[in-house]
Amino acid sequence: MTSAHKRKHHRVRSLNLLSYVCVDENQDVVRQGMGRTLDVSESGILLETHAPIDLEDTIISLTIGLEDELTDITGKVVYSRAGETGKFESGIQFQEKDEEGLRILQEYMKAFREQEEETYTMVE
Repeated sequence: MTSAHKRKHHRVRSLNLLSYVCVDENQDVVRQGMGRTLDVSESGILLETHAPIDLEDTIISLTIGLEDELTDITGKVVYSRAGETGKFESGIQFQEKDEEGLRILQEYMKAFREQEEETYTMVE
């Protein structure tokens, strides 16, 4: 079974700037910075950063700009690796989403799927 079949939610390639703050188990800030999404789903993102987030199981607070709206989402770092571009990639699994954040994320995913379908139809 491929990893694509294991996914609970559809992922879309998406480049969005975001800010992040990583905290440890004592709620002390251990890293903060800017990054961008490489892909997004309702359950997580692939985050690209200039510095490694090599702290697995670290809690991360994200402020993501989706379209014209900002949403704050908390997640946990499930893996981190060096990317092909010399930057770093971290898999973030969302933990807390408020109703408004979830609504924004779902609208964004729907718009991206429609755009993908439109592009695919134009290519055929």
